[in-house]
Amino acid sequence: MIVKLDKEDQEKVTVRVEDNGIGIPPSEIPNAFARVFYGSKYVLRQARGVFGLGVKMAVLYAQITTARPIYVKSSTRRSKFEYEYKLLIDIEKNLPIITELKVRRLVENWHGTIVELTLNGNWYMAKSRIEEYIRRTALIAPYAKITLEGPDINLKLERASDKLPEPPQVGKHHPCGVDVELLRSLIRKFGRSKTLAEFLMSNFDGVGQITARKFCVWAGFDPNMKLKELGLRDLERLASRMREFPKWRRPKPITLSPLGEELLKRGVENVLKPEFVAVVSRPPASYGGHPFIVEVALAYGGEVPESNSPLLLRFANRIPLLYDEGVDVSRKVIASIDWSIYKVKFPAKLAIVTHICSTKIPFKGVGKEAIADVPEVERELTIAIRDVARKLRSYLSKIERLYEVKRKEVTVKKYLNEVVRALSYVSGHEEKVLKRKLLALLRRELSRRGREVNVSEEYREEACS
Repeated sequence: MIVKLDKEDQEKVTVRVEDNGIGIPPSEIPNAFARVFYGSKYVLRQARGVFGLGVKMAVLYAQITTARPIYVKSSTRRSKFEYEYKLLIDIEKNLPIITELKVRRLVENWHGTIVELTLNGNWYMAKSRIEEYIRRTALIAPYAKITLEGPDINLKLERASDKLPEPPQVGKHHPCGVDVELLRSLIRKFGRSKTLAEFLMSNFDGVGQITARKFCVWAGFDPNMKLKELGLRDLERLASRMREFPKWRRPKPITLSPLGEELLKRGVENVLKPEFVAVVSRPPASYGGHPFIVEVALAYGGEVPESNSPLLLRFANRIPLLYDEGVDVSRKVIASIDWSIYKVKFPAKLAIVTHICSTKIPFKGVGKEAIADVPEVERELTIAIRDVARKLRSYLSKIERLYEVKRKEVTVKKYLNEVVRALSYVSGHEEKVLKRKLLALLRRELSRRGREVNVSEEYREEACS
């Protein structure tokens, strides 16, 4: 990512973002960047975005404030050409306007996408937030190498792993998450001549023949009735009864792509550089028919900033959440914990990383910066945070034992000469031999305690000095 300021007008900021991904097919570029509500994510699986609004809002803001088109360059993996577009949005018709198009034969085997736009803004006010967003992105995507170049900043974050998380698969809707509009849409695609039981078995997750018939009897519907016989009020009642039926199976987590404990740990170590890290990835759970997975990491000591409360880093579907932290369910859970139980005394170098992945994140508002305190999500977060906190307590307990051995060494050394003389007088052994053996015994004990704690050699030496 490169940020440049206009020499004549410092409020005009040019932002250039480049990746080496799979690229975008040339036929899709105009719609993908210059048509609102156009996207490829209208299926049931975990995705960073949903409605195809994100980049279009940036394009619209740039168009409104500077009247300059967005520049897009892309090439797919197997293409022999690269395509360059300059695009605007026809706001009245919601259609892309192609102001310039160039096609060039590839000189090198390059693939990926470059996007550049110019907009009005105050770089120096936004710089700290942008830097924080980039650092958090590197934490949750340790498999990516990220650079940020701009006025007064040159940030390079190397990848910590070559491993990628498993991608999510497209799945079926869960019966508990339906509404009338979804039912109408599925019926149109499925065919109105089919029966209700066939419709339930074919379109919903975990619904077999026996479960479909049990539901129909419980809800007061004939399982053999044709879908074309269902009126609007019938659909309203069907949606309501589907949400209330207590015997549906839990939704399958195949639609989710959690980061995993190994990658999350590497991301935390790479960005926060702590003394101690504990990570937990909870088993899949669900709320309202939507599967979700909670992942939590705890970082302690090292280069973690010291504060009077735990530093909270929040993520949803691998997207950093920077704002509205005070009303987020993660902050609520952290505030409810008595950290003295886990041997943490503030101010302390303590950070908590929470990641929630789901096909439908329960955001509190349209800004999508805070996650609501849904009971199921709050419960999973509480279990996960307390789990990593117990691991921290175990670590700090071992550290205390390490220092206790060191204190014993200092005490013994203080009276060592007198003890050696007394032992030599009683046992008849030489003072030099007794002194050497006592010191070796203390050193071995201190080293053993250090290995139990599993601290680095550098930190162990520091404790021993």
